[in-house]
Amino acid sequence: MTNSGALRHPEKRKNISNPIQRKPSWIRVKAPNSNKFHETRKIMRELNLFTVCEEAACPNIGECWSKKHATVMIMGDICTRACAFCNVATGKPKALDPLEPLNVGLSVSKLGLNHVVITSVDRDDLEDGGAKHFANVIAAIRNSSEETTIEILTPDFKDKHNAIDHIVKTPPDVFNHNLETVPRLYPSIRPGARYFGSLKLLNDIKKRIPSIFTKSGIMVGLGETKSEIGQVMDDLRSAEVDFLTVGQYMQPTPKHAKIDRFVPPEEFEVFEKMARGKGFLMVSASPLTRSSYHAGDDYAKLRLAREAKLILAQ
Repeated sequence: MTNSGALRHPEKRKNISNPIQRKPSWIRVKAPNSNKFHETRKIMRELNLFTVCEEAACPNIGECWSKKHATVMIMGDICTRACAFCNVATGKPKALDPLEPLNVGLSVSKLGLNHVVITSVDRDDLEDGGAKHFANVIAAIRNSSEETTIEILTPDFKDKHNAIDHIVKTPPDVFNHNLETVPRLYPSIRPGARYFGSLKLLNDIKKRIPSIFTKSGIMVGLGETKSEIGQVMDDLRSAEVDFLTVGQYMQPTPKHAKIDRFVPPEEFEVFEKMARGKGFLMVSASPLTRSSYHAGDDYAKLRLAREAKLILAQ
């Protein structure tokens, strides 16, 4: 879930200040400093690639990069939207880099990844929202590292008709699109998006590619209620989403949406039980959970869960 970090164009936001609360002990992490962390960063810089790990100031960056896991952010580091929770800079994006798909493929090969996550900024300026570029990146990874499984975390492609045709032609192994929060909070937290539009995207992908794993995530700690979270889970299951992630919202700067509360670990256990009871194949719910956290391990578990479900259905 891309939900942390410091916005580099604060003038795009309302002139408000929400003092950042001190983090509780259960979500504090050590600063990254391993050799593998620096090696991963070096490869990304050499190939002129961005990662959501850095752009979103993800608290898990040290652990993931030390394991040579990274979430590559394509289509630049400037977003056409300004969500109240997100780190990424807002403004006018640059033209797409035609060499980016090749460079992403090379980075996956150099890092020796078994599983890779590809995400992007919102590109409302593009006719297809960047869907074809996603497809080109998928194709380049398949060409350079055919054993690597691919997960994409996409924007909503709002008002970009036929955008998902490109994804359907060159599908990933996992299609992820985050709802981020409950519908009541969309006007203040995710004003450029539409809740039911995001649900429709997930549902349409599943209908077009029934064999694909679909995934979505939400943040908690923004003022949502337990019943609202339950309704989001029901909506996602109606869209046949396989995998749900639930993590703590972390306020990047005083200019971002205020944290309503830090949700204790035992409540995440409740969310996980709720979600499993509603039929999700996989659930990851913890204060530090993010969309890409342990994505490779989770993909392997997803496959096993599907196989077990098929056996039980026989």
